[in-house]
Amino acid sequence: MTRHDPDAAERARWRSFPRRRPRDPARPGPGQESVWDYPRPPRLERVAKRVRVELAGTLLADSTRALRVCETASPPTYYVPAEDVRMDLLEASPHTSFCEWKGRARYWTVRVGERRVEDVAWSYPTPDAGFAELADHLAFFAGRVDACYVGDERVTPQPGGFYGGWVTADLVGPFKGEPGTEGW
Repeated sequence: MTRHDPDAAERARWRSFPRRRPRDPARPGPGQESVWDYPRPPRLERVAKRVRVELAGTLLADSTRALRVCETASPPTYYVPAEDVRMDLLEASPHTSFCEWKGRARYWTVRVGERRVEDVAWSYPTPDAGFAELADHLAFFAGRVDACYVGDERVTPQPGGFYGGWVTADLVGPFKGEPGTEGW
């Protein structure tokens, strides 16, 4: 018996959405990666470097076991195992979203002292096939916390407010997220 997939129509719509490339993406130099060389569907990779997330003087996440998702046009999104996240500072948000590759995401709100940040992180409790390793991992929006690091490098948030990629010095774009890049 086939299991009913309530997201099948939405998944099909997004997977068939016409995509285009910018005219002249930057060429990577030695030791650099172009987000235009990342695949679609995305690739899931282990991260060799330490990944950290800080807010209000508190280390929210600290891991040497993170994963990253690399998808065409976007800087990688880093996912930290829940075991390496201060889950005592997070509460589930009612907000959800949908990714045609990973499935239905739930969001998390953080409170550190008097500081509260809505939808600071997201996770895929039951990710789609191909992304099962993301279960029990959280990703953080770099622009909603005080600092995120890959190794010793402080990252820059992906442009725009929707996507959660982390821009590091070894990446070249342009990156999806700014107005006018919706079709990338």
